[in-house]
Amino acid sequence: MNSLSLPRLLAIAVLVIGAGLGILAFANRTVPPATVVVAVPEPVRMATVSRPAPKPSPTPAPLVVRSVLPISGPLKFGEHHWDETRGVTGPLIITVDLEAQVLSVFRDGHEIGATAILYGDNDKPTPLGHFPITEKDAVHVSSIYGSPMPYMLRLTNDGISVHGAEVEWGYATHGCIGVPVAFAKKLFGVVKLGDVVIITRGKTLTMGQPITA
Repeated sequence: MNSLSLPRLLAIAVLVIGAGLGILAFANRTVPPATVVVAVPEPVRMATVSRPAPKPSPTPAPLVVRSVLPISGPLKFGEHHWDETRGVTGPLIITVDLEAQVLSVFRDGHEIGATAILYGDNDKPTPLGHFPITEKDAVHVSSIYGSPMPYMLRLTNDGISVHGAEVEWGYATHGCIGVPVAFAKKLFGVVKLGDVVIITRGKTLTMGQPITA
């Protein structure tokens, strides 16, 4: 076997070591991650639509007195009248005059009912104002006094209502409007929830006059 000289062996060793370092350097080389560019769309601007402001609903014209029942003289306690010949259809309003102690029913401006009433005494006065009817109960019984209130039409949350009662001299209510039971039954049959009761003291109505407080 031929022997290699020392200088040649050193040259071969240098070549081997150099090749190994090159391989190691290649193995340690890393590729930087690719940069991903995401396209962001520009915001879309919505067109502004100008809308006109809603017009307020027109205020309905108040009903006016077009006719009254032919009643002669002041009403007596227990007396009542009912005639639907006029005012067969149309909006309904009930008026109460505490001073005259009279309740009237107007439909389409025609008086179709009128009666003498009872109302609250000084300790339990009947309130004045406009009161929409919020409840109807034909066989109502007072939860406070335990007394029957037939054909009850509720006006306030604290119990003020129109209902059937014995309308006689010397009687009073705890703030309610008491009408004869026969009249209360007729009234109960024609009113609906939301119909307005106007209670005044000493306000009289004449032909052609608006029916307001």
